[in-house]
Parts: sequence; structure tokens; C-alpha cells
Amino acid sequence: MAAKQMEEIQRKLTLLSYPRANAPSQSLLFAGMERYSLLEWLFFKLLGDKSPFSQQNLQGDGLDRDEETSRIQYLAEIAKFLGITTTVDTEVIQGRGSYEERTEMLRLIVDLVEASIYADNPEWSVDEQVAKDIQLIDSIAEKQAQIFSEECKLFPADVQIQSIYPLPDISDLEKQLASQSSRLSSLQEMVDDLASKHSYNPDEDYAEVDMKLRAHLESFLETARSFNTIYTKEIRPWTHMMEVPQLHGFGPAAHRLLETYKMLLKFLGNLKNLRDSHAAVAVGSSETVSGQPSSVSRIISECESALTFLNRDLGILSASIARDEAKKSGSNI
Repeated sequence: MAAKQMEEIQRKLTLLSYPRANAPSQSLLFAGMERYSLLEWLFFKLLGDKSPFSQQNLQGDGLDRDEETSRIQYLAEIAKFLGITTTVDTEVIQGRGSYEERTEMLRLIVDLVEASIYADNPEWSVDEQVAKDIQLIDSIAEKQAQIFSEECKLFPADVQIQSIYPLPDISDLEKQLASQSSRLSSLQEMVDDLASKHSYNPDEDYAEVDMKLRAHLESFLETARSFNTIYTKEIRPWTHMMEVPQLHGFGPAAHRLLETYKMLLKFLGNLKNLRDSHAAVAVGSSETVSGQPSSVSRIISECESALTFLNRDLGILSASIARDEAKKSGSNI
């Protein structure tokens, strides 16, 4: 199908007196000097004598890369000027899409040139043809209410036409525009008046909070440095003066400590339930403020960390008590 369409294009090019109409079809559809020469010839047929562009008429394959790029850009600008493309698209000039798509685009341009050269009626000149076309458009514009009326059935059933929903009068639209513009001006004056009376700084509160937070952090870091110095120079040497004594056996104090650990474990479990309740109540609300977790979330996180260490210590105590009781029972036997 595309091959037959290309033959028809070349036949029309011959009728249009294009000197290279019999060039291979591949060279006319794909990037190269043959395609660029054809497009330039067609474009200037459409532009006519009053063209704002100057024709280059560059022939042959001896152009370097810069000259070829410049020519592609030049043709893309002409295509945009003629309305063939909406932007300066160099890919269209070089050829884009499948073989059929390239053929279809070239056919459309050739048909435009043919329509601009030959009139529909052999007795008319091209200028007379243009005048008749303009006269037809004017007649349609003057009698559009009759031509596009519901009786003529020119539109599908789902398309609303002017006879059913008439367009508003231009004077009414202008009055509405003036009213809305006046209202907008009034609102703008109110905004300007408020802005002049009240200084507005959306970052002011955040800046104050940031300063306070920085002060607290600096104080905390200074305290941490002081404690680290005291611990390193005084506390740690004093606590490591002798070896840690080896304890044997567990008395009532160890059992009380174990009971305390169990009570603390139960308390931490209740805290976990509190966290779950807080999460259920706070559904849909932000848990963070300025990217920082809430105080409840921080407390629960710290308690969970403490719970991990307590569980480990509790396991050690339980195992030690079990071994101690096993030793006592063995000695009694």
C-alpha cells in the first residue's frame, strides 16, 4: 500500500515539474540531501513569490555536518512558519516514524502544493479559486445558524448545537468581565491594606523555636562534655581500681530484685498498651512536629529499648537463681 502511495506521489511530482521526481523513494523518505532538496522545493512552492525566506538551492552530498545541520534547522523553521509543524521540529525534516507514516506526511505536503497551483475549475486561476473559497467561507459564516441547524442533522446526536444552547451576548460577557475585574481590584486593595498594617513573616515562629532549640542543644552538649571529662578523669579510674569481686549465691535481696524486675516488666507492658491506644486515637493526625517524633513516641521508644535490656538481664537472673537452687537441693541430698 505504501509503495503504491509513493508511486502516486512521484507521479504528482512529475506533473508539478519537480526535476528529481524519479529519485529512489528511499532517498525521499529518509534523511539525506535528496529529501532536503525536495522539501525545500515544496516549501517554496507553498511560500510563493513573497516568501520571507531565501532559497538556498544546495545540491549534492558534499555538505559537511555543520552545513547539513544548519539546513535541517532552516527547513524546520519554514515548516513551522507554514503551519506544517507546531514547533521547530528537526526530526520531522529528517524523517520520523514508520515507512507508512513518512509516506503519508510527504503525500500531504505534495497535495498542498498541488492544491495551491491548480484550481478546482479549469476556467479559474489560482487567485480566482482562493476568492471563491473565501466567498464560500463568508457565506457559511453569515448563515451558520441555518446551515448547522438541527434540521440539517450535520452533527452527531451527542453534540450540542447553537440552536439548543445559544451563545451569550458579547455585551453581557463584557459586563460580567468588568464586574469581576472590579471585584478583583477591590479584593487586591484589601489585601494590600492588610499587608501594610500587619507585618507578616511566615517563618518568624519557626525561627524563634529554632533559636530556643539550638540554645537547649548547646547547653546539653556542654553538660555532656563536662560529664564526659569528669567521668574519664575521676569516676572511671576510681571504679576500676580493683577487680570486680566474684559473687556466690543469691540471697533474699536477689529475689526482691527479681520481683522488682518483673513488676517493671509489667509496667512496660502497660506502656506498650498505652502506645497502641495512642496510635489508635491519633489515626489521621501527624505523629511528628517539624519532622521530629512526639514526646509520647519518644518515651515509648526509650521504654522499648529499656525493655530489651531488662529482658536480657531478667533471663540472666532467672538462670542464675535456677542454678543456685539446683546446687542447694544437691547439697541437701
